[in-house]
Amino acid sequence: MTDETKLASGTHPKAIAAKTLITPHSVVHEPLLILEDGKVQQVTSLERDVLPEGALYLPEATLSAGFFDVHVHGAGGRDVMEGTPEAIDTVARTLARYGTTQFLATTVTAGIDHTLHALESIANAIESAAPEHGAEILGIHLEGPFLSHEKRGVHNPELLEKPSVALFDRFQEAARGHIKLMTVAPELQDALEMIAHASEKGVRISMGHSDAVARQARAGIAAGAVSATHTFNAMRGLTQREPGMLGVVLDAKELYAELICDGIHTTPEAVRLWFRMKGEERAMLITDGMAATGMPDGEYLLGDMNVQVKDGVAMYAGVLAGSVLTMDRAVANVQTFTGCGLDTAVRLASRNPKNMLSLPFDEAEASFNVFNAAGSRVGTILRGEVL
Repeated sequence: MTDETKLASGTHPKAIAAKTLITPHSVVHEPLLILEDGKVQQVTSLERDVLPEGALYLPEATLSAGFFDVHVHGAGGRDVMEGTPEAIDTVARTLARYGTTQFLATTVTAGIDHTLHALESIANAIESAAPEHGAEILGIHLEGPFLSHEKRGVHNPELLEKPSVALFDRFQEAARGHIKLMTVAPELQDALEMIAHASEKGVRISMGHSDAVARQARAGIAAGAVSATHTFNAMRGLTQREPGMLGVVLDAKELYAELICDGIHTTPEAVRLWFRMKGEERAMLITDGMAATGMPDGEYLLGDMNVQVKDGVAMYAGVLAGSVLTMDRAVANVQTFTGCGLDTAVRLASRNPKNMLSLPFDEAEASFNVFNAAGSRVGTILRGEVL
């Protein structure tokens, strides 16, 4: 038996005992998790006098599932659009250091050939073993090129494409079926046809970078859209006689809604409104992180753009260009801004994204975040190993 209150990096405990365990639907008090080969074999109640040999004992700690970020472009100075194993591995390892144990590698609008190459490279990474000490890639989020010119953000207007079933199929073929999520502006010509087609193929559609009025947004939902991309940002706003994309996103009870909870893309007031309207089941935290995540201020790639980061704000040609937010910071921020508890906050960053994608929640996955008695994240356990 070991009696530890600090995490020893590189260890592979045979069991973990903690004060509480946050599951997708409940909180378990004094749990004892039995581990083998990076998997949870059993969860029982803790009896301090019979802890198994080799147990990691964290008497004041709370365990939760690792975070799952469905919208992240890069980290650690690298971008997934670089399309190299080194770049993708660096992103995965950097994310894991901040508690994200699974993610969707997110593209940005680029030339068709560049996009096809990036999709093939990411598919290779998905089909390979997750890098040591790195987060697992569960799929691809295609953000662009099917976006509105009016709400394109930093996406290159010359490289935007009209929605096309044929072009989507080319992208999905290059990705070998690994595109799991796609951002689309539903008001564009032929967008509804493409949304319906992709949805039938199992791809989840998120409406975003859109100047849609309310009826066009509702048509997107009817065609199959299930989520909204970085709510409030790059979408038509709300007025009393034209709710626009934002009004529909906040009002539609069935729609999930991403949010960049950094105090830059969204103010605390906006975060509270989003949380009240979407609730604990449909609100989702994302980072929209770019290569500068986990790095000092400077110049970094986002696709083929050189983005300037100063004082933690990423800008390109005077426009916000992704973020340097980490998911552990987003989880802390949403508690500060809304007053919600840690259990709710971590579900916005783990359970809800899985539910949006209709992915099963693997109760046997031995990847956890560890929070101290004050609710601060103090470490990650990734596939049974303490990072």
